[in-house]
Amino acid sequence: MNGTTPAATAPAPGGANATAPATAGAGGGSDRIRSVTLSSVVLPLPTAISDAKVLTGRQQPMTEVVLLFAEVRSEQGLEGIGFSYSKRAGGPAQYAHAKEVAELLIGEDPSAIPRLYERLLWAGASVGRSGLATQALAALDVALWDMKAKRASLPLAGLLGAHRDSVRTYNTSGGFLNAPLEEVRENAARSLEAGIGGIKIKVGHPDSSVDRARVSAVRETIGPDTPLMVDANQQWDRTTALRMGRWLEQFDLIWIEEPVDAYDVEGHRRLTETLDTPIATGEMLSSVAEHVRLIDARACDIIQPDAPRVGGITQFLRLATLADHAGLQLAPHFAMEIHLHLAAAYPREPWVEHFDWLDPLFEERLQTEGGRMLVPDRPGLGITLSERCRALTRESVTLGR
Repeated sequence: MNGTTPAATAPAPGGANATAPATAGAGGGSDRIRSVTLSSVVLPLPTAISDAKVLTGRQQPMTEVVLLFAEVRSEQGLEGIGFSYSKRAGGPAQYAHAKEVAELLIGEDPSAIPRLYERLLWAGASVGRSGLATQALAALDVALWDMKAKRASLPLAGLLGAHRDSVRTYNTSGGFLNAPLEEVRENAARSLEAGIGGIKIKVGHPDSSVDRARVSAVRETIGPDTPLMVDANQQWDRTTALRMGRWLEQFDLIWIEEPVDAYDVEGHRRLTETLDTPIATGEMLSSVAEHVRLIDARACDIIQPDAPRVGGITQFLRLATLADHAGLQLAPHFAMEIHLHLAAAYPREPWVEHFDWLDPLFEERLQTEGGRMLVPDRPGLGITLSERCRALTRESVTLGR
């Protein structure tokens, strides 16, 4: 990649060595981590994106996504790729924190993922065990899981124990509030034609009549039987959320997402108890502990964890076990390249969010058919980094050899 480490010094991701099963150490313990390459990638978005947080003046339109990539290589020639991300702020800090602790992986058994996660976590414990600190670790954790699945010559979903080979999928990227209503309708129709099963649109406009018009128009466009979701991005107070939630009952929505502040557990609990429409939330929470508060309070029907935000796959799996025990549905947020595998391994029928924003960074494309996203049969996550990804790299460093 570009930056402080020339691309020529690193093996090409996804090459023959990256996917070939190891001839030794398949049971763990004999292979060792040789090097870790960290890269900060800045991906510009084709159009500035606005949701309700922008229209209420709390944020500026989003123009780019900053990603932290980790490429972990072993002595036996295996490679794992993982990533985390940030929107609007935090990307340089994630990269800096990962650089501080990643060297602790050198010489370690790459299959000992929970132990390695704990070691990295405690190395940076003074800055906390949630938020930016664990988001920086997520890229490393995901890369180790990718390598472990490649060692077994299995897709990650297969390594975890998949319940299904495809997952229900819905599109979000076509329904932002910056898009004119006619464009939202066209985007919805185009998504359904592409084999995507459901449509989510943004609400939470300061003028509730705008929300009403957009929801009514999209429901008319896609018909009464197509799954439809709305997302208020935390911009309603409890009273508005209840009023709008009651009005929305007529549209038979799959869920209302983040109707109130992400940390308002009591507000979410009241809405979950009161409304017939399921309540979904969790994407903004950055630790398992924060999600446990939701689960214990029965404050949602559908939980929406984000593996890069909660610390990676190791933490996501802990959370998924708790969510399943509580009888919750699962709909992970963003990062479909990771979450497709995790959703396929969840016991209850989940949803996965279709976002094409990250497509330029990978050589492969995930396939949709009949309203579902298909789990790829490639080993690991099934992704390799593109030349475009390397061209967008702002900074890179390799630790180890």
